[in-house]
Amino acid sequence: MRYISDIEKQIKEIEEEIFSTQYNKATEHHIGKLKAKLAQLKEQLEREKSRKGGGKGFLIKKSGDATVAILGFPNVGKSTLLKQLTGVETKVADYDFTTIKVIPGMMKHNGANIQILDLPGIIKGASVGRGRGREILSAIRNIDLALIIVDSNNNIPNQISEIIKELYAAGIRLNEKPPDIKIVPKSEGGINISKTISLKISDKTIKAIVSEYYVNADVIIKEDVNEDQLIDYLSKNRAYVKAIVVANKIDMTKGENIIDEILVDGKKWKIIPVSAKEKINLNLLKKEIFSELNLIRIYLKPIGGDIDYNKPMILKKDALVEDVCKKLHRDFVNKFKYALVWGKSVKYPGQRVGLDHVLEDEDVVTIISKR
Repeated sequence: MRYISDIEKQIKEIEEEIFSTQYNKATEHHIGKLKAKLAQLKEQLEREKSRKGGGKGFLIKKSGDATVAILGFPNVGKSTLLKQLTGVETKVADYDFTTIKVIPGMMKHNGANIQILDLPGIIKGASVGRGRGREILSAIRNIDLALIIVDSNNNIPNQISEIIKELYAAGIRLNEKPPDIKIVPKSEGGINISKTISLKISDKTIKAIVSEYYVNADVIIKEDVNEDQLIDYLSKNRAYVKAIVVANKIDMTKGENIIDEILVDGKKWKIIPVSAKEKINLNLLKKEIFSELNLIRIYLKPIGGDIDYNKPMILKKDALVEDVCKKLHRDFVNKFKYALVWGKSVKYPGQRVGLDHVLEDEDVVTIISKR
């Protein structure tokens, strides 16, 4: 435990130095170096706490075509929403921490089976372990979509901001893409930087940050990143998760207070207003979930048979004919001759295509195999 307290002491000292140092061009590289050290210490602390049994996640068996997690502060109606979306009965009450474990359910929409997880309520300090925070945040890292549930009768921007802060501190980035950076370690030559565009941060800052991780490396940067994004890339333990905000309990809100978009910490968030209790806008929410997951429906047509419109094959957007073959059986790839496709992805009905053809939603496919 003393080793852990030593790391925590170092973290506090660096945080205080960053806070007390005025940010400008002269101090940019020094602050960048401090942030890189801070990120490494936090990773080290997390590993130590996990090793001592303080950071194990919930055991969740993923199933269905995609996994969505319902998260938010206690008492915002997460369990009621799970019940309405999936039919799963959970204990529901108007007090904090009704849910103390992950409760899974299955939502059926457009032929897709979408796993919905009701997570225990997040509280302030979750990222440092308060209220089973580490287990909750660990569960979020492997999902396809997060539903941030807020109470429409309370301060919506504040609720969203607090949740984002907890997730950010745990290395989870919402609605962000990994930075377009490539770093190639080498045996000698120091740190060399290649850029395809001009950057706001200086080469000196980039070298100061990268040198905390590598002595010799080629750094290739293809987008205008800041020091935090560079550290995210170097950390290798960041999770990038799509998210939408659901404002619950609109049945208790005055009509003029219902909004569909909000600016939080400089980022625009789309709001889906619902009432889980009164079943308001639930179909809209299901449609939005399906859309955000980038799922497509593929209908199969056996040779000489009818199209099965009742049971579509669910795939990710930009799926190939090869993905259809793999989902049917790997032998379909080995024995593949060609496919016939009807729909938006082809120029004419029944067009003959190969394994690398990109499919679109509601395409009809017939696989022709070699004999």
